[in-house]
Amino acid sequence: MRMVKSAICEMLGIEYPVFQGGMAWIADGKLAAAVSNGGGLGIIAAGNASGDYVRAQIRAARSITQNPIGVNIMLLSPFADEVAKVVREERVEIVTTGAGNPSKYIREWLEAGIKVIPVVASVAMAKLMTRLGASALIAEGGESGGHVGELTTMVLVPQICDATALPVIAAGGIADGRGVAAALMLGACGVQMGTRFLSAEECTIHPGYKQKILKATDLCTMVTGRRLGHPVRSLRTQFAREYSKAEYGGMPDEELEALATGALRLAVQEGDEEKGCFLSGQVAAMVRKEQPAAEIVKEVMEEAEAILLRASQWVR
Repeated sequence: MRMVKSAICEMLGIEYPVFQGGMAWIADGKLAAAVSNGGGLGIIAAGNASGDYVRAQIRAARSITQNPIGVNIMLLSPFADEVAKVVREERVEIVTTGAGNPSKYIREWLEAGIKVIPVVASVAMAKLMTRLGASALIAEGGESGGHVGELTTMVLVPQICDATALPVIAAGGIADGRGVAAALMLGACGVQMGTRFLSAEECTIHPGYKQKILKATDLCTMVTGRRLGHPVRSLRTQFAREYSKAEYGGMPDEELEALATGALRLAVQEGDEEKGCFLSGQVAAMVRKEQPAAEIVKEVMEEAEAILLRASQWVR
């Protein structure tokens, strides 16, 4: 297979321009290492976990792979400061950030030799991160699972590419080579996939969660949490429907927040149908089989390359 050349591969020392999304309670050291061993960039999700947990996952990943790994830090986490220190101490190669503004940490990470790649959902944030010295940007459209912005990937990515000279990674709504090829044509130099890796053999989510992804249909997701200012996309389950009713039924903010507390963990670890929040992007319906993470990386790149090689058919 010919290699799709990408600036992000050279920058990070990876073989393929494929990031595995930092999915809270899901993306652990085992999954991240499997993706990195497959030539992509595996990313450990800090989520709401403590610094000790993140340190343990970093070390677990490094016992499996010698390739670069990343850590995603959710800036809304009460442990964000703690985790920010851990990634420096453990000399993590790459940090991605989400659900907030990482401005207060960027300088210290860069001084530690860490490549800093924030997730952005707007042109304004992309410009700010560029000014602050980010190494690259992840432009994530609202098709993604978890915390989402307003713009779709098709609209967001070219605007971010126009607004910065930094390498841009496209995320949201990408699950196969068609999505990778499209992202590259929009100006991105790589992609990040989350939902596709939920079907990886190395992904340790509850079997019930994995089956929900494999059986998903085109209209299987919904967004909740807009009222509190933190919209989240998940599978359209009993919990999601009841939360939506509560959100627009007058439930006080404190009770609404309490209703969601621990819901993702219940989905990931227990497959709880009634109280679990099963995060997923809109591409879940395109995820059809369980396979090794390395095979996923190779498959999407082979598909993308074949599509790109045929692109000249559209030019006469």
